[in-house]
Amino acid sequence: MKQLKQSHAQVITCGLGQNSFALSRLLAFCSHPNLGSPTYGWKIFEQIQEPTICIFNTMIKAFLLKGELNKTIEVYKYMVKIEMYPDNYTLPYVLKACARMKNCNLGELVHVQILKLGFLIDIFVGNSLIAMYTAFDNVEAARLVFYEIPCNCVVSWTVLISGYAKRGDVYEARLTFEECPVKDRGVWGSMISGYVLNNNFKEGLKLFRQMQMAGIGPDEAIFVSVLSACAHLGSLDIGIWIHKYVEKLRMSMSLKLGTALIDMYAKCGCVDIAEELFDEMPQRDLICWNAMISGIAMNGNGFKALKLFNEMQSTGIKPDCVTFVSMFTACSYAGMANEGLNMLNLMCNVYHIEPKGEHYGCIIDVLSKAGLLKEAKNIVQNMPNSSVPSEEAIAWRALLSAFGNHGLVDLAESAAERIVQLERHSGAYVLLSNIYVAAGKHDNARRIRKKMKSQYIDKVPGCSSLEINGVVHEFIAAEKTHPQLIRIHELLETINNQFDYSADVIHVSDN
Repeated sequence: MKQLKQSHAQVITCGLGQNSFALSRLLAFCSHPNLGSPTYGWKIFEQIQEPTICIFNTMIKAFLLKGELNKTIEVYKYMVKIEMYPDNYTLPYVLKACARMKNCNLGELVHVQILKLGFLIDIFVGNSLIAMYTAFDNVEAARLVFYEIPCNCVVSWTVLISGYAKRGDVYEARLTFEECPVKDRGVWGSMISGYVLNNNFKEGLKLFRQMQMAGIGPDEAIFVSVLSACAHLGSLDIGIWIHKYVEKLRMSMSLKLGTALIDMYAKCGCVDIAEELFDEMPQRDLICWNAMISGIAMNGNGFKALKLFNEMQSTGIKPDCVTFVSMFTACSYAGMANEGLNMLNLMCNVYHIEPKGEHYGCIIDVLSKAGLLKEAKNIVQNMPNSSVPSEEAIAWRALLSAFGNHGLVDLAESAAERIVQLERHSGAYVLLSNIYVAAGKHDNARRIRKKMKSQYIDKVPGCSSLEINGVVHEFIAAEKTHPQLIRIHELLETINNQFDYSADVIHVSDN
């Protein structure tokens, strides 16, 4: 900017202070997101007597890239006020500003102007309009715009699929994906990331395999999504294969890709490999540090997690709420109650991060394992009132579990009553029932089960996964009263009566 100001001085002394082209070049530099200065650019802009549409666009872009969204809209309003019509470069910038501001009313007004000016036939404007409505979670409006665009491109399909996925409607996202006549890498990637975003990890891996069979090569974003699916499923073999594939393609190890690999290896138990990758990273952001700290914490090495946390602080990177969840988990596994309380103090009083239910749940687990149940109870009772009851319920469930582990039935009953007041969930009933069984109070356990049935509260089935020869198998625990399970038990009983198991092993398929 210092050199730009010198150039600006030369422009003025050379008599070009009112030359639109010369000033537009100065503005172009001011619009640079890292090197420029929209504030200085605005001073130049005010000196231009008759700004062109190109100069307006440059100014709008400068404020948008710097995140000064209100100024972006002000420049646009000024342009409309002096009766200068926007073009197909102006409108996408303005629509992005509306989306980031979450200003639906303003976005709809811009939509009206787009219709009046006939810009909906422009593919860039149309796609920006679809993206804006999906940012408002109004996928229905986005779909209507999608159908109004005369000629949809793959970007239109990609944005619409991502919109459904972001809203959690994976079914509609997949239907839209199947309708797409031409599927490029972006379309495939939007559907794969949509599955992963909505915790449908196995479906994401299946679609990735279909993409390969279709002859489409993955890019970095797709690799990141697939590695995330492998991490959550514990599918180490597929994760290693992805890593080798990346090396075969000689793809540069970017921050996102490196973080995804670190997260995958750590969650699959290969902490040593994760640490090697972490040490080789040329640069690390907060997400990368969080992935490594979380991985070490999950594998039970609390002291190493604490050491890494201190290293992160020394580099000048400030922890966030995710970091502290990992640190509380590390303290719980390592039995470091004092360190856990220090972390809570650091979180609240140094970094001024308000604890959420998951933080309280973790710290209660830390204290209960150290036998500090009184302190844990005090923390829960002194929690600030949350606008979301489920947040508070997380902490009370952790306290209920702690009371159960120490055989404190009376305190467990009071905790369960509080959970029931906060949310309608089977977890409290099941925990309390198990506590009664462990204490030998079977009548009370049966009473809780009957209460669940009378109030139509179903027990949420447990689910686990196991990788065998590169194939992930899922197992779901269900009640034996399920009609399909009754039929399965009948079939098994028939098989038992007809076959001898002494020499053979029967393999039951997924079907």
